Amino acid sequence: MQQSAVPELAHTHTRPIHWLATATAVAGVVALSSVLQPNSATAAQTAGPDAKNAPAAVAPPDPASVEFPLECGLVKAVVVKKASGDLDGDGSPETVAVVHCDAPMGTPPDGVYVLTRGTGAATPRVVATLVNPKDSITVSDLAVRDGAVVADLLGYSTDDVPRCCPDVKDSAKWQWKNGSFARSTPAGAHSV
Repeated sequence: MQQSAVPELAHTHTRPIHWLATATAVAGVVALSSVLQPNSATAAQTAGPDAKNAPAAVAPPDPASVEFPLECGLVKAVVVKKASGDLDGDGSPETVAVVHCDAPMGTPPDGVYVLTRGTGAATPRVVATLVNPKDSITVSDLAVRDGAVVADLLGYSTDDVPRCCPDVKDSAKWQWKNGSFARSTPAGAHSV
């Protein structure tokens, strides 16, 4: 066997010091890249000639500042879901809030409330109850689409079904008609 004329290369055998040096170099690159970030974008739309006459965008009502018609005893009411949109076509958004008592155990029933802010009113108020907590329903999904409230509701077929395990699923849609919210079932809705 003939010996190589070139001495054995040192980097062909990895040692812990090599791994430590590699890890240090990678950490340095990551740290340096987090410091050297590009400037934030500064593009802005210019106001057109009608911008002075356009109405200011109105923020939807915040459910955190509303007292809901819910009896919770020693625990407080919590907003677990919310969605916003213009439900009555007046150009101002409403907020739909799913609220239940913050019970330490079990699955508390939900209430679904529509909030609005009256003209000049600083604090929002409840104007409609779409789902009453007394109906023992839980809301699994909530959205505002095309001026309508759409929700997936979970309930119980009988009083014998444990309150932890709803066995009925229903979809509901509420739309503002003739001064109130009318409930219908959207196409493709089903029960379990």
